[in-house]
Formats: sequence, structure tokens, C-alpha cells
Amino acid sequence: MNSNRHAAGSQSSTRTYAIIAVLCAVVAAVVIAVRAGDDEAAASQTTAGQTQHGTGHVAGSGTAGQTASGGTSGPAELPVTEVDRTFLIKVRQAGLWEIPAGRLAQTNGSSEAVKRAGDHLLDGHSKLDQLVREDARILGVKLPNEATEEQQGFVRQLEAAKGEEFDKLFANILRSTHGKIFATIGEVRAATQNDLIRRHARQANQTVMDHMEVLEDTGLVDASTFAEIEKAVAPK
Repeated sequence: MNSNRHAAGSQSSTRTYAIIAVLCAVVAAVVIAVRAGDDEAAASQTTAGQTQHGTGHVAGSGTAGQTASGGTSGPAELPVTEVDRTFLIKVRQAGLWEIPAGRLAQTNGSSEAVKRAGDHLLDGHSKLDQLVREDARILGVKLPNEATEEQQGFVRQLEAAKGEEFDKLFANILRSTHGKIFATIGEVRAATQNDLIRRHARQANQTVMDHMEVLEDTGLVDASTFAEIEKAVAPK
């Protein structure tokens, strides 16, 4: 009888262990499933975030000159008026004759003040010429490779003069041309909508101002030159 009871108890314990094992397996499966679902959801959110970030990145920094809508942007799209084009051309032409004039001041001039003014012309117009060629390339403006006939005539006059004659001619011709272009720069800067032209006008303004001052410092600019400039820039 005791043997029967022992056997029955053994069988009951075995069933209990089996049930517990089954329950543990079920709980483990549930936990694994829940964790898998959480991981999948997290991965989905990460992918979505990366996709959104990637889309924004492409729109902001994809192919140069393109926007999210497929249009173009950047300097090439800036408005370029006829006044802007003419301004760049004039800056280019100024360098094409004033750089040679600055060199002539070193060889044909007799005054240290004139030679100093020539140095300023060389430095200032060399920098402006580099800038104007860069901006013209960006904006699609074709620049000339020759100064105007009048400007070439100025260079020929300076080439033919020496000493004090050169000094006087140099100071007055250059002060006259700088005074006239100075007024033009102000008009361009005031009206242009183009950021590159605004930057260029600011640089040109500073350069021309410097050149007018060193030319005036020679003490050789005549009153008639200032009168000529006044007449040329006076409102019509």
C-alpha cells in the first residue's frame, strides 16, 4: 500500500514538473516574441529617420545648383542686369590700361609721390582684375581683352611723356577717370540686386577711393580736372 502511494506521488510530481516546464516554455516564447516585436519597431523607426534625414541631405547638398523641386540655385541664378554687365566690363577695361599706367609711373615718373600712386594702381587693379574675371565667369558675362580706344590713347600719351611732364599728365588723367568711375560705382551699388555685384562694387569703391587719395597727394591735380569731373557726374 505504501508502494502504491509512493508511486502515485511520484507520478503527480512528474506531471507537476511537466506542467511547470511547459509554462516556462510558453513564458519564454512570449518574452522572445515581445522582444522581437520591439526590435522590429525600433529598426523601422530608425530606418524611417534615416530616410527622412537622407532625403533632406540630398535636397540640401546634392548636385550643385539643384533644389528639392528640381530647380537651380546659387550665383548663376542671381539677376544680372545690363547695368551690372556694363559695370563689370568697365572694371575690366580700367585694369587693362591703368595697370600699364602704373608701370609707366615707375619708369617715366620723376616724383616719389607719382611712383607711389603708380604702385597703388598696380596693386589695386591687379586684385580687381582677378575679382572681375572670377565674377564674370560665375555670372556668364563676357569680358573684353582690350581697353577702349580712349584708354589706349591715354597710355600712348603717358608713354611719350617723361619726368615732370609725365607726372602732371599722369596725376590729372588718372584723377579724372577715377572721379568719373567713382560716381558710376555708387549708382551701381545703390541699384543692383546681385550679391556678387554688390561685393564687387564695394571692393571697387575702396580701390578707387584709395587711388584718388594717392593721386591727390601728388599735389599735381589741377582745379580744371575737378571741374571737368563735376560737369561729367552732375545730374542731367
